[in-house]
Amino acid sequence: MSAHTELLDAGVPTRAAAGLCGVSRATAARAKARAASTATPELRPVVAPVNRLSTAEQDHVLAVLNSEEFVDAPPVQVYARLLKAGTYLCSVATMYRILAANAQVKERRRLARHPARVAPELVATGPGQVYTWDITKLPGPSKGCYYDAYVMIDIYSRYIVGVHVHTTESGLLAEEMMKQIFGIHGIPKVVHADRGTSMTSKTVAALLGDLGVTRSHSRPHVSNDNPYSEAWFKTLKYAPLFPQRFGSLQHARAFMDEFVQTYNHEHHHSGIGLHTAADVHYGLAAAKSTARSQVLAHARAAHPERFTTTTDPKIPALPQAAWINQPEPEQAPAA
Repeated sequence: MSAHTELLDAGVPTRAAAGLCGVSRATAARAKARAASTATPELRPVVAPVNRLSTAEQDHVLAVLNSEEFVDAPPVQVYARLLKAGTYLCSVATMYRILAANAQVKERRRLARHPARVAPELVATGPGQVYTWDITKLPGPSKGCYYDAYVMIDIYSRYIVGVHVHTTESGLLAEEMMKQIFGIHGIPKVVHADRGTSMTSKTVAALLGDLGVTRSHSRPHVSNDNPYSEAWFKTLKYAPLFPQRFGSLQHARAFMDEFVQTYNHEHHHSGIGLHTAADVHYGLAAAKSTARSQVLAHARAAHPERFTTTTDPKIPALPQAAWINQPEPEQAPAA
């Protein structure tokens, strides 16, 4: 291909040079194109834009933007106020570019600073120590009609210590419910709830304060801080017998009473060693565990070939404690 190139440089036509060298014109053209593509292009000198601000001018613009007069104003307001005063420094876009180069493109006004919320950490080592409560909506007979179900749970035993259904939500009704529950099941050490209007009402706060009960509240917009109530509401509303709508307030109350009775005395909860909530709440779980062990031992003696281990099948144990946001071991507070 070097001979072909020399002929072209000497002024020989392309067709004649190809014939003399024995190569096609297409091959010669491709070789010329490859040579041109691999050649190092000439670098043009970098020329600064004529409208670019100098370093000193940029520093002056930044100083004006950060001055006491304009430190809280956005660039468009600074631009307009400077024009009104007969001063032009640069365009609004240039102001933004200078601020961005100095990592200052952000909200320039003062913003609200919300204090960090501490997660509630509650531990119960037995029944009657920590109660949690919440209110859920039950669909009424027509669209837009709902009943309010007030539900309080013992977090250790999972026992529903009280359910009240009303047509409205108020602190007075919540206070009435608590007085009835505390009269039957005793006064707990802690009552936990979210930050609804009834939960934070003065009537409820005054009642708990008079009784010496510690009030605990979830962090704003954190449903995980009230897991026992939220989980029970799902159990309730996903139950096969839960109606699409309740025909009346009496219907809703009758259904809730029957459902709670079944849940407390017949439902075997995996979180409390497959015991019923009533067995744990009233201290019957230990005797029931002994009875289970006897049943398994009798079954092993009758049919040892059906058991693959040398010990009885493991029975889920009753947990030593229940908690909301489990504390670190060295910081575990007494419930």
